[in-house]
Formats: sequence, structure tokens, C-alpha cells
Amino acid sequence: MAKYSFQVRWGDTDAAGIVFYPNYYKWMDEATHEYLSALGYPSSKLYAEKQIGVPLLEANCIFKGPLFFEDNVIVQSAVEELQNKVFKLRHAFIRGEQIVAEGYELRAWTSFEGKPKALPIPDDIRKKMMPKTHQSMMR
Repeated sequence: MAKYSFQVRWGDTDAAGIVFYPNYYKWMDEATHEYLSALGYPSSKLYAEKQIGVPLLEANCIFKGPLFFEDNVIVQSAVEELQNKVFKLRHAFIRGEQIVAEGYELRAWTSFEGKPKALPIPDDIRKKMMPKTHQSMMR
């Protein structure tokens, strides 16, 4: 699991002072890149050295409570599903002790050498991405 922290900015809110919903998708994207960095595979390095990216296939977010200007938020991210070429990353938005939103992103491990093509996620990366519950069951 990885954690991404930020503070809600004025420009993230609507006229009522509540966070405008598309920002949750922006923050999930940022949290995904933080997650990859925490694994030791920053997106910029993957692309620069191996022409690998993780384009978004699907995203969803369920809102349980509002966020406001200057709220401090932690996004906890963890792989929920790990397939051959695709992974699903679950994100929980937490303010204090309250989960204010939950969402996920489905992404493909993709080569951008020439025409983009999904590739199998390398074993060393799969091992780091694998949810801890699966790792303990495999021992």
C-alpha cells in the first residue's frame, strides 16, 4: 500500500466551496504515479528508459462525504486485482478518520515503442504489486 498526501486548494472547489468531482480522478492519477514511485518504478523513469506507461482503461469513484478548501487528505492506494497485463488499483480518500471517497483505476502495462501495445507485467514488478494477502498465501 502507498500513501499520497495533499491539501485541497481553492481552485479545486466549486462555487459552494466543495471539491469539484473531477479532481478526485486527477488525485487518483497522481496517487497511481506515487504508488509506482514507492515500488521503485517512477513513471518518468519507466517511460524514459523502457518506453513503458500505464494508460488508464477504466476509472470509478464513489463519494461518501465532501471535501473542502484546505482539507488535508491522504489517498491510500493498493492493488486490488493483478492480471497478466492489467492491474486494478483501489484508492481510499481519507480526511482525519473518515473515508470521504473510494475509487479505482484499471490500467494496462503498455509499451510505447512504436504502436502502443499491452505487455505482461514483469515478474519482479508483479511481486511488488501483489497484495500482501496474496503474498502470504503463496508461502
